[in-house]
Amino acid sequence: MLEPLLGSLNCERVLMFIYGREEGYPREIARFYHTDLYPVRKQLDKLETGGILASRVAGRTRLYTFNPRYPFLKELKGLLKKALSFYNPEDQEKLLMIRRRPRRRGKPFEAG
Repeated sequence: MLEPLLGSLNCERVLMFIYGREEGYPREIARFYHTDLYPVRKQLDKLETGGILASRVAGRTRLYTFNPRYPFLKELKGLLKKALSFYNPEDQEKLLMIRRRPRRRGKPFEAG
């Protein structure tokens, strides 16, 4: 929906994911949208360079979130909120549902 304005479908995806979940890391975003990792990383780097996103390292993972110092953050979030309201209800729920629980100690990793 915002692709013509933002110039890229992946840019829209990254911004909507971070708007819906408040933070995210590249592989998580790529898996959510069933897309390749490289274009997601490229958009995250571009948005961070532009000052729209900020990142921090948590363990070995780089987490991205909106930069609170970005001067148009309120307007950007308003635009993303409006765009999200046009998504179908299933996609809205999937995007806004945050499921992060700590892993049990010693639990084997299952790729999925």
